[in-house]
Formats: sequence, C-alpha cells, structure tokens
Amino acid sequence: MASEAVKKILEAEALSDKKNAEARRQREDIISSASGSSSLAIQKKISEATSEASKLRQSYDSKLESYRKKAAAECDEKIGEIKKLAGANTDKAVAEIISRFF
Repeated sequence: MASEAVKKILEAEALSDKKNAEARRQREDIISSASGSSSLAIQKKISEATSEASKLRQSYDSKLESYRKKAAAECDEKIGEIKKLAGANTDKAVAEIISRFF
C-alpha cells in the first residue's frame, strides 16, 4: 500500500514536472513572440515618425522659401523707394553745392 502511494506521488511529481516544463516552454514562446511583435511595432513607429518628420520638413522648407521670397520682394521695394528718394536729394544736393561755390 505504501509503495502504491509512493508510486502515485512519483507519477504526480513527474506529471507536474512535465506540465511545468510545458508551461515554461509556452511562456518562452509567448515572450519571444511578443518581443518580435514589439520590435516590429517599434520599427513601424520609427518609420512612420521619420516619414512624418520628412513631410513636415518639406512643408517648412516650402513655407520658408515663400517667406524668403516675400521678404526679398519687400526689401527690393524699399531699396527702390530709397533710391528714388536719394536720386531726388542728389539733384538738390548738387544744386546746393554748385550754388554755394559758384
């Protein structure tokens, strides 16, 4: 009777060890799968972020070029106005100098 109980205990321990080993293997499979999925998800997010950053950079570059052209046009206009003013004053300055010395 005692040997029958020992035999059952040993069988139960063997079954328990077998189930524990199977559970550990499944755990490792799940962790490995999750790790692979996480890596793919991270790579996908990095790719999406890089793409979005590129689009934003292109948009900002386009806006910057537009602002630069507008600023250059405004500067050219101001320079033209200053040249006109200077031209008119040059004639007056030359006339004043001539009238003082001659």
